[in-house]
Amino acid sequence: MIRIVIAENQQMLLEAISSLLNLEEDIEIVGQASNGEEAMALVHQLRPDVCIMDMEMPVMSGLEAAEALRSFECKVVILTTFRRTGYFQLALKADVSGYLLKDNPGEELACSIRCIMDGKRIYSPELIDGPSSHNGREMGVLGLLADGPSNIEPSNQSGTIGTVRKYFSNIKDKMKLPAG
Repeated sequence: MIRIVIAENQQMLLEAISSLLNLEEDIEIVGQASNGEEAMALVHQLRPDVCIMDMEMPVMSGLEAAEALRSFECKVVILTTFRRTGYFQLALKADVSGYLLKDNPGEELACSIRCIMDGKRIYSPELIDGPSSHNGREMGVLGLLADGPSNIEPSNQSGTIGTVRKYFSNIKDKMKLPAG
């Protein structure tokens, strides 16, 4: 069973997301919060597998809470309605496992949660800053890297490992990520 805490400051949306996910046989909502501070307290108290948080909430935003939970054994998924410049880099810096649009179908959220529990990272393409600044191959490499190093194998890539490293280096330069 995947145990989840949800933080959303709009009560109706909080209840709707909770009800939708509770319909899934392998998901259980163990806590609800109206801001990031409450979400952090529930994560520490209830030890869920996943914490789903709205990006912008009163008291403490989802990104601030995600940053504070970086070293905690709980995967964080940020939900948002709007694309804001710079937020994707902040989400990466906070090491969130998912950065998703709220207007995606409910079954996509449940599916994304399962993929995240399998060790993947899920980012809505519409939320990635400056998609036009990355070429098609760089976006493909970015998607593979988000899934983790175990999914990058020479046998399923067009090109060599050196080419993949080159694309990754270009992506890091464009996103101003630290080397490593």
